[in-house]
Amino acid sequence: MPSYFIVFLYTDAKRLIGRGFMDSTVQSDMKLWPFEVISDADNKPKIVVTYKEVEKQFSPEELSAMVLIKMKEIAEVYLGRNVNNAVVTVPAHFNDSQQQATKDAATIAGLNVLQVLVEPTAAAVAYGLDKNLTSSVGEKTVLVFDLGGGTFDVSVLKMRKDSFEVKATAGNSHLGGEDFDNRLLNHFVEEFERKHKKDIRRSAKSLRRLKNACEKAKRVLSHNTVTTIDVDSLYEGIDYSSKIMRARFEELNMFLFQSCMDIVKKCLEDAKMDICSVHDVVLVGGSTRIPKVQELLEQFFNGKKLSKNINPDEAVAYGAAVQAAILSGEGSCKIKNLVLLDVTPLSLGIGDSRGLMSVIIPKKTTIPISKKKQFSTPTDDTTCILINVYEGERTKAGDNNFLGGFVLSDLPRAPRGEVKIWVTFTIDANGVLHVSAENKATGLMNSITIDKRGTLTKEEIERMVKDADRYKVQDEELRRKVDKMQELKEYLYKTRDLAERNHKLDAYVKTMISRYFKEAVKWLDANKNAEVDEYEYQKQQFKAVCNRFKVSGSSV
Repeated sequence: MPSYFIVFLYTDAKRLIGRGFMDSTVQSDMKLWPFEVISDADNKPKIVVTYKEVEKQFSPEELSAMVLIKMKEIAEVYLGRNVNNAVVTVPAHFNDSQQQATKDAATIAGLNVLQVLVEPTAAAVAYGLDKNLTSSVGEKTVLVFDLGGGTFDVSVLKMRKDSFEVKATAGNSHLGGEDFDNRLLNHFVEEFERKHKKDIRRSAKSLRRLKNACEKAKRVLSHNTVTTIDVDSLYEGIDYSSKIMRARFEELNMFLFQSCMDIVKKCLEDAKMDICSVHDVVLVGGSTRIPKVQELLEQFFNGKKLSKNINPDEAVAYGAAVQAAILSGEGSCKIKNLVLLDVTPLSLGIGDSRGLMSVIIPKKTTIPISKKKQFSTPTDDTTCILINVYEGERTKAGDNNFLGGFVLSDLPRAPRGEVKIWVTFTIDANGVLHVSAENKATGLMNSITIDKRGTLTKEEIERMVKDADRYKVQDEELRRKVDKMQELKEYLYKTRDLAERNHKLDAYVKTMISRYFKEAVKWLDANKNAEVDEYEYQKQQFKAVCNRFKVSGSSV
C-alpha cells in the first residue's frame, strides 16, 4: 500500500482508534469517509483497503503502526543506530481505551513506550524552553490552545523554574481540521447535487478526491480571501469547479469555532482563573492558522496578542523529545531537572458502608500523587470488606463511574469500628491508578491496579460534572439523611457497648437495653430510606429507654 495512502487513512484512523464500531461518532463519520469501515467479531472497526486487486482489512492500530514504523526508520537512518524507546503523545481528552490502543500501535511498530504524554503539556514544554522559562525564577500562567487535525485541547499551566504544572484541562477528542473539511465537503456535495442531480456519495473515489480538494482549499483560505476548487472528471465524467470565499468557509464552521471558545471558557473556570490571570496564549496545531480562530481567541482575551513563536506543527513533538531526553538520562543541564505535573479530571474514591462516595483523591489533583484514608469495619465480627473504586462527582457512589474492586478478607472478628483499614490511592506519572487496602494490625493486604482508568469520553466527563451541579440539592439531602442514619447507628452501638461494660447494671437492665437495641437496629435495616426526622425520632425513643433505666445514653 503506498505510503501516502497510509498517511491519508491515518488522519481518520486517529478518530477510530480505541472506539467501538457502534460508537455514535464512528457511525456519524462513516458517512463521509472515502473508504469502507466494517465491524469485526468483537465490535471493533476495521478499515477495508483494496491494493493491487487484493482486499485487506486493517485495524486503526495497524495503520498507526505503519506510520510509526516509517518514522522509526527515518529516525534510525538519521541517528545511525536503532531506536527502541519512545514517548507517545495523545490528546488530553483521549480516554484510557484510546490511550491504550495508541500504545498498542507503538508496540506493533516495535517501540517500547516510556511514557504517554498529553499534547498540550508537551507543547507547553516547547514553549517554556523557547522562552527560556527554566532559568527564570518567576511564575507564569500559560493557556495552550491546541487545535489539530482531529482533536482539540485546552490546558492552563503554571510555569515555574523546573516545574510545569497543569491546573486544568478541557477539550474535545472529536473536533479539529477534519470537521472543518467535512463542512466544506458537505457544502460542495450538496452544490454538485443541485447542479447535476447526482449524488457523489455513491463513489468512494469521487468523495476522496473532493475531500482532498476541500482540505487544500481550507489551507489556501488561511492566506487568501477566495479560492477555487477544480476536480477533473469528478463523477461520471463531469468536471467540477466552484469558488469559495473565506467568509463562506467561516460561516459554515462558525458553530465549531465558537464551541472552541466555549471550551476555553470552561477550562478557565475549572482552573478558577479569569482572562486577566493568563500571561500568554500559545497556539499549537495546524488548525490554529485559520484567521477566524485567531480572531475569536484574541477577542475572547480582550485583544491580547497571541504567542506564535513556536512552530504549531512541531511543538508537541519537540516537547515529547524533551521528555524522552529526561527519561533516558540524556538531557542537558537546562532540562535535566524539569518536572511535568498533570492533573486528575475527576474525583477518585471508594463506596463506603453508607453507599456514599468517599473521595480520596479530589478532582484536579496534581499527579503523580499518593493519598490514604482510614476506614473501619461497619458491623460486628466483619471478616471481609469490599473495596469498590469509583470516579466522579456524585454523592451516591453508585451514581459515579465504577472502575473496579477487590475484597480484603480474613479480618479478625471484633466489634464494629475496632478493626481499622487503610486504603491508599496512588496515581503514577502515566496516570495509572493503584489502589491498596491494608489492616496494619495483622499485615493483611490486597490491591488492584486500574490501568483502564479514564474510559470516559470528554462528553461523559462534562455530563457527570453537570449532573453533580444539577443534583446538588438532592445529593445534599441524601447526605443529610445518611449522616442522620449514621448518627443513630453510632448512638445505638455505643450505648449498647456502654451498657455491656457497666458492671453496676443488673442483668435485667442489660437484657432490656439489648432488646430495644435489636429492635432499633431491625428498624434501621428495614428503613434505609427514612426521612431525617424519622431517624431523629428513633434516636429520641431509644434515649428515653436509656434514661428510664438510668443508662447514660445521652452522654454518648
